Amino acid sequence: MKRKVGALEKVDADLSYKDDFSRQYNQYESLRTIYMQAPASATDEGSISFRDLIDFVAHVADCYPTDTALFPEDLIQLLVLHHGHIESELREKIVGSLVLLRRKDIIDSPKLLQTLFPLLISTPSKSLRALLYQKCLSDLRTSNAKTTNHRLNRTFQTVLSNLLTSDRTSSKGLWAVKITRELWKRQIWTDSKAVEIMKEASLADNEKIIVGGVRFFLGGDKEREELEDESSDEDAIDMGKIKHQIGINKKSKKKARQMEHAVATVKRKERRKKQPHPLNFSAFHLLHDPQGFAETLFFKHLQNSKSKLSLEQKLLVLQLVSRLVGLHKLTIMSLYSYFIKYLTPRQPSVTSFLASLAQATHKLVPPDVLEPLVQKIANEFVSEAAAAEVASAGLNSIREICVRQPMAMNDTLLQDLVMYRKSKDKGVMMAAKGLLGLFRDVAPDMLKKRDRGKEAAMGLRSGERKEQRFGEEAVGHIEGLELLEKWKEEEKQRKALKQGDEHQDDPGDDEEDEDGWEVDEGSDSDSGGWQNVTSDEDANVIEQEVRPSKKAKHDPAISEEIENEDEDEGEDESDDEVLDEDTEDIPEQASEAAKLGMSVSNLATTCILTPADLAQLQKLRLAASVDSALPAAQRKRVAAAHQAALQRHIDDPLTAVEIEGLASLSNRNTKEQRIAMAKAGKEDKDDVRKSTTARRKEKKQEQGKSTTNREKARRKNFMMTLGKAKGKQKKSLVDRGKILKAHKERGKRGGKRGNKG
Repeated sequence: MKRKVGALEKVDADLSYKDDFSRQYNQYESLRTIYMQAPASATDEGSISFRDLIDFVAHVADCYPTDTALFPEDLIQLLVLHHGHIESELREKIVGSLVLLRRKDIIDSPKLLQTLFPLLISTPSKSLRALLYQKCLSDLRTSNAKTTNHRLNRTFQTVLSNLLTSDRTSSKGLWAVKITRELWKRQIWTDSKAVEIMKEASLADNEKIIVGGVRFFLGGDKEREELEDESSDEDAIDMGKIKHQIGINKKSKKKARQMEHAVATVKRKERRKKQPHPLNFSAFHLLHDPQGFAETLFFKHLQNSKSKLSLEQKLLVLQLVSRLVGLHKLTIMSLYSYFIKYLTPRQPSVTSFLASLAQATHKLVPPDVLEPLVQKIANEFVSEAAAAEVASAGLNSIREICVRQPMAMNDTLLQDLVMYRKSKDKGVMMAAKGLLGLFRDVAPDMLKKRDRGKEAAMGLRSGERKEQRFGEEAVGHIEGLELLEKWKEEEKQRKALKQGDEHQDDPGDDEEDEDGWEVDEGSDSDSGGWQNVTSDEDANVIEQEVRPSKKAKHDPAISEEIENEDEDEGEDESDDEVLDEDTEDIPEQASEAAKLGMSVSNLATTCILTPADLAQLQKLRLAASVDSALPAAQRKRVAAAHQAALQRHIDDPLTAVEIEGLASLSNRNTKEQRIAMAKAGKEDKDDVRKSTTARRKEKKQEQGKSTTNREKARRKNFMMTLGKAKGKQKKSLVDRGKILKAHKERGKRGGKRGNKG
């Protein structure tokens, strides 16, 4: 009944205002006719009245749909034909009215974008371009707010792609780059079509469009992550502070509404946290043809002599090409010869070129192609006459190349580079030690025996560490799966022993378990059950495996030689020969590791891990994490760190800062820098000398919290405290006892407000 009454009242209102609206609309039509004939000859008063009429009709157009059926078309026609002649305020009012009509669903998004976007790329007015760009982005965000509008997105993406491919020399395509990059950052466009638009922008002939497309691939994903982190930190609400204020301040409806709003916001954030995270793939992984894209970029912008790009712009393109080659393991042979002319210490931004070369290296690059580059870097950068910063950068770049392709290094050059670990400069020393640690892990056979270290020597002698072959890939595995397998074996043995005890208690039962298999009892069991009997051949094999070597038993020099092997000084050829003889018979660690690897692969390929198995695997990983601090696990930690470094190099870009490394340690500070460091250290010492009370006070002030009553009493004016002090002196002993008793009771209740209970 209420709905019918409301509808009737609305009809009466429409009928009562119908005549007034008709008069205003007729006046609008007459002014529009004048503007269509001569827009430049309009007066200021006419423009103001026309602007007000447009605003009025746009706001009530949904109430009179029949009368205003042609109103959107009239505005579009006026804006398209005379946007360069009408004044800016009227122009902005027309654009705002069209957006308002879109919000009222009088026109749709494709109609609005078809009107605004052609004006965006053609108008010479800077203010109008900024307004149209903002309105286009706002409409696309609104259309994709609740659900993704795939139809609108495909249509507009096709328009942007055609804008770039129709005229590659025009600067109009810059708007396609800006819109696509902004929508990618807002996570509105996350599909491969947006990546293809930026791919076409990178292959354009206009310098600004090329740089915009290249920067999208190099930094678009990082911008998206930063914006997501900022948006998650914007709505931070301190619930404890709000509850504290409501409990102290006077209660009102406004405070109650604020509390409800804060609780709703916190609940909404919690629900958002529990939702599954969207799969935001990197732009590099959404490319359809990375090989063709990288080749076109390289031959069009880098090797082309007619390219108008500056050195800085070429360096950006080179970083993109090297990133594509390293990530997708592409093959562009002419890319590596292109680096040779830039590998000199006098080259500007040489560390960026070194980082790009390391980034473009992977295991499928032939070592013959990389060896001249590594030799050139060693000759140009790493020498006794070179500066410490130069030598450090050269050693770091060689290490980064060898991380990805260890076969690019030869034995003679490696021995020369490793000798720099004795340098007095800290940056050079650390870089050389990093190179030495890398080859101890990946190719210890290329090092001299005194440089290999204990773990590498043991791995070589036992056969655990083998020489890598070109194109060889490591087999993937699940971390900690051997722990789960060992736990399952122990559970089986425990159940078997338990069932064996039950059979021993009840001899009338069958000797077979529930699976139909016979239960094997240990050799130390007192019952007359079945026992495993080995054949003679198996016994001989086991005896050979278990029997320790005579040298391992009687020669105490083995452990000393192995422990002192990585000492660099005081060793001669006789020590190398002793080490060569003594490390032949190392305990059977390699055979155990091989058996363990075989069992892991069998478990991973023959069993389906249930959720209970995965939960138990997580528990075993946590239990085994304690062993990571033990010396026996040092080799595993080194291998895990190397694997993490490989993954970091594959996914993340390599920057010039990482190539420079610890070169800053080689620079001697100036007098001003030393004075600044001394002042900073003095401030730190002052902070250390502060008392706990002073630190708490500063922390409260930073958090905006108030002080206690005792602190406020200390700051009170002395004359204000005289009366209270005199009253305390006149109190009798009975009064003092009453006051103390009341104080204790208040403490039990939780203060004056009774906060306890």
